[in-house]
Amino acid sequence: MRYVLLTLFLFISASALSQVLNAESLRKVTDTSGYSGSAGINFALKRNTNDFLTISSNIHLQYKMGNHLVLFKNDVEFQKIEGEKLENNGISHLRYNYRFHPYIGWEVFVQAQYNKVSLIDFRALAGTGPRFKIGNSEKYKFYLGTLVMYEHEELADGITPIQRDFRGSAYFSFSLYPTETLSFISTTYYQPKISQFGDYRISSQSSLIISVFKNFAFATNYMFLYDEFPAIGIPNSQYNFTTGVTYYFD
Repeated sequence: MRYVLLTLFLFISASALSQVLNAESLRKVTDTSGYSGSAGINFALKRNTNDFLTISSNIHLQYKMGNHLVLFKNDVEFQKIEGEKLENNGISHLRYNYRFHPYIGWEVFVQAQYNKVSLIDFRALAGTGPRFKIGNSEKYKFYLGTLVMYEHEELADGITPIQRDFRGSAYFSFSLYPTETLSFISTTYYQPKISQFGDYRISSQSSLIISVFKNFAFATNYMFLYDEFPAIGIPNSQYNFTTGVTYYFD
């Protein structure tokens, strides 16, 4: 059976945690109804305001019944800088997808997260919108998505007030399957504030996944994030590079 992580990670990526979650990384391509999921551990080299050694764990559960799909993901991350332990970061994501046409679905999601390195005390998101499948090949898949989401954000920079805004989110994702054991997935998001398009985020995540033996895969992920208005003292651009092993079950 082919197991696929569609991220990028990102973005409800797996991968190490970031400000923008790659929801494509949550999906496992399957025609079978019922529960499935994965559990993994990653090691990462990250650049933010400093260089970090990161260890992260992730749990992903998926339930499919006919045209209905429910996804849940929970990630926890621990980081060290110059031998000092930092506070852990976390993110939880719940998403529902209803496919009412072979090439069109509708999605609703909620998400909560915190990221001490990026000075995000708390960020909550809730959004909805359509998702479009382009083409029907088994060797490559393309998707487009557009949605509107409400964002509540509390930063720990001591200056920025609590933000309550609506943002758009458009993404393009493609997946390549050159062999039965090799997959390459990439997703790019653009998320502008609806009331001020100059306030935007761009995120791109790519994943190379190699099936090593039954129910186990080796994954390498790269994520790049640009935020036009991050917390005070945080750079506009950040990147994550993670390598890890994932166990799949169904």
